[in-house]
Amino acid sequence: MTLLSASSPSPRPSGRWPAWLGLLAFAVASVGTSLSGQMRRPKADVAPFTAATMVAAGSTTRVALTVKLPAGLHVQSDAPRDPSLIPTVLTVQAPAGVTVRHLFYPEATDFEQAGQSQPLAVFEREFVTGAELAIADDAKPGDLVIPGRLRYQACDDKLCFAPQTATFEWKVRIAPAGTAASASEHGDVFARLSQGRMTQPNAAPTTRSIGSSKATAAAETGGSDADVLRTLDRFTVQGTTGGYLPADDFLQFVRDAEAGVPQKGLLDGRGPLAILLIVLIGGLALNLTPCVLPMVPINLAIIGAGAKAGSKQRGFLLGLAYGAAMALVYGVLGLIVILTAGTFGTLNASPWFNLGIAVLFVVLALAMFDVILIDFSNLSRGPDTQGRRGSLALAFTMGGVAALLAGACVAPVVIQVILFSSSLYAGGTSVALALPFVLGLGMALPWPLAGAGMAWLPRPGAWMVRVKQAMGVLILLTAAYYGYLAYEIWDNRRVDAGAVSRSVQDKLQEGWTSSLSAGLAQAEREGKPVLIDFWATWCKNCLTMDATTFEDAGVKTAIDGYVKVKVQAEDPDAEPAKSLLTRFKSVGLPTYVIVRPRR
Repeated sequence: MTLLSASSPSPRPSGRWPAWLGLLAFAVASVGTSLSGQMRRPKADVAPFTAATMVAAGSTTRVALTVKLPAGLHVQSDAPRDPSLIPTVLTVQAPAGVTVRHLFYPEATDFEQAGQSQPLAVFEREFVTGAELAIADDAKPGDLVIPGRLRYQACDDKLCFAPQTATFEWKVRIAPAGTAASASEHGDVFARLSQGRMTQPNAAPTTRSIGSSKATAAAETGGSDADVLRTLDRFTVQGTTGGYLPADDFLQFVRDAEAGVPQKGLLDGRGPLAILLIVLIGGLALNLTPCVLPMVPINLAIIGAGAKAGSKQRGFLLGLAYGAAMALVYGVLGLIVILTAGTFGTLNASPWFNLGIAVLFVVLALAMFDVILIDFSNLSRGPDTQGRRGSLALAFTMGGVAALLAGACVAPVVIQVILFSSSLYAGGTSVALALPFVLGLGMALPWPLAGAGMAWLPRPGAWMVRVKQAMGVLILLTAAYYGYLAYEIWDNRRVDAGAVSRSVQDKLQEGWTSSLSAGLAQAEREGKPVLIDFWATWCKNCLTMDATTFEDAGVKTAIDGYVKVKVQAEDPDAEPAKSLLTRFKSVGLPTYVIVRPRR
């Protein structure tokens, strides 16, 4: 199935693009996806160093960590002036025989950030942190691995990104007591470390606990993370939604949850078998597109099927091999994309990904209107099969190649199916992994019949030009949708973290609680439903919801009898937020969940 852009019968002298252009455009979108993590949460380059390659038992040594952020960024210090900001915290997981005596942080510098009433206390884009360790007298000689973690929040001059946690290891060799230490070759690093500020390990800020809007001790939650998850087993989930919701929409969500009406999701009342059938029919319909239908007889001739097969049985087998390769390629590629691209929420939260998809769809739409021509005809000149019967190996190979050469008519559908499959899979629907394969199977179904000489497909004609143009309009609308998503995500990132925290504090003073464990316990005692609001300081829609929807008189009345909990999910990929958000099938923030204790 070599793919061509269907154009008018007369040749067009200009506008021809190289055959690989469509594939290149999709590659650009894929690169955008790989960059999404950096844009969403910029990562620091960290490198661990040890002051001595060999340390004697009963002595002390120092370990250091160099941190380098992308240009234009800084991190909050270990003691930010605004308590709502995320402090930089070095954690040394000292093994048996090792004690952390001191931690070292650089001196903070003042930074003027737009919207802040006072300068921020920050660490610049390159700094050194570390610790002083005491080795026990009875430490056994040998190699020792000391794990560490650095928790930080990167910011620029206008906004702060979601926090990150970098993990690393220091490796030291323990020698018998009295052995002279052997210094490492990184004296410059430890000279910078000594210029920093020494603190006690127990003076480091505590990490944010589950369900807390402030840096609090684990005891505030009323139990461990595992205890909270086990407590949730005694509750029934009545409804889950997310994103910004106007007051009327939020009220409808509450009414549906109370009435036991399922929320309209991706399946929208249809079971997995119905979804599979729809995708199968969609794949079958792709054979009627102007990029595919005119090439059916040409491809049959290339693989030696149809009239050249010699018999209907052999033609059927050749067509079957050709179609099987198509289905296999689509299935494998789709599976790789779904399993390696992370959750759909991560993809959908990337402005680069959405912008890349928008640009790709614009290119494909232009091809539908003959503004450009994506022509794969040169790639159809495969092995010379004239006068020879095709082999099953040749048919299978050509089918795989044809699937990879998805043209302007096929690529939008393939991409949409992959996005849809990623969303379903992120929501826990394992059958979604089969959808790309089923799409390819739908495209493959006519080929065994066509190979056997059963010419039942409609004849190409002028009607195909109108079909192509109509598809072009739909593709442009899709491009506009993804472009708007990219703009909205960029706009939502410009948020004052302090303002978000202050809005949460206002809600706590109105009777909300920051402890999920305490809220669930209260709900069980009083037999009340629970409204759980997952938020983060980098979530603009969280601030908007607090300022608008949750200030609406009707909404306040509707949730008056609820136990209302604010759960901070500052890093959705870190525990315990990850387990909670996965449990409720959340793909972004804010997320709202209504649960009720089981009777």
